[in-house]
Amino acid sequence: MFQYSARPDLLKDRVILVTGAGRGIGAAAAKTFAAHGATVLLLGKTEANLTQVYDEIEAAGHPRPALIPFNLETALPHQYDELAAMVENEFGRLDGLLHNASIIGPRTPLEQLSGDNFMRVMHVNVNAMFMLTSTMLPLLKLSQDASVVFTSSSVGRKGRAYWGAYGVSKFATEGLMQTLADELEGTSAARANSINPGATRTDMRAQAYPGEKPTNNPLPEEIMPIYLYLMGPDSLGVNGQAFDAQ
Repeated sequence: MFQYSARPDLLKDRVILVTGAGRGIGAAAAKTFAAHGATVLLLGKTEANLTQVYDEIEAAGHPRPALIPFNLETALPHQYDELAAMVENEFGRLDGLLHNASIIGPRTPLEQLSGDNFMRVMHVNVNAMFMLTSTMLPLLKLSQDASVVFTSSSVGRKGRAYWGAYGVSKFATEGLMQTLADELEGTSAARANSINPGATRTDMRAQAYPGEKPTNNPLPEEIMPIYLYLMGPDSLGVNGQAFDAQ
């Protein structure tokens, strides 16, 4: 497990957008960031899940989050522009962006993978992530110390059979992170890095490995040290790196 101990006010006054914030790692990250002082923008497609996370953050007495129901699969370019305008009007800047949302798609040989399924996974996991990054970049550059964190996977670092579109999308995620990091290097206070969460007790993991005993894997809350490190000022100057949470 990545070793890092975050001070309680590590993220005080920071504004951080988390995608896929309604459950799993996204929900854990949102609650963890809020617990360390951040105002968290909860983005996801299922409003009921987001509301539950919102209520938990508020009940704990942390900074009031913002609720952003947004479907990455169906959103059109102008909706990303509207989202960025809303964030600018409400908050004036963005200090952190955690790209956590993704879909796994069918786990099948490439030969049997339909074009529709391939394009759907690539759209949610890559195209939408690019759109959100590009529209939020001007706001991230207004921050004194902004961090963009991409969620990768071991199958996005070495190709493995039957991981199809998901694996390819995670290679693209690493490529987008590296390209962005190289462009930000020396030109901006913003930085970009990726995290491979590893085997974690989430619905997506259960979907990918239905025969696995869930309790063999850590809870999302247990892998949060690397997320806190990359979102906070202690990682200033760390750019273009691929991290493992475990």
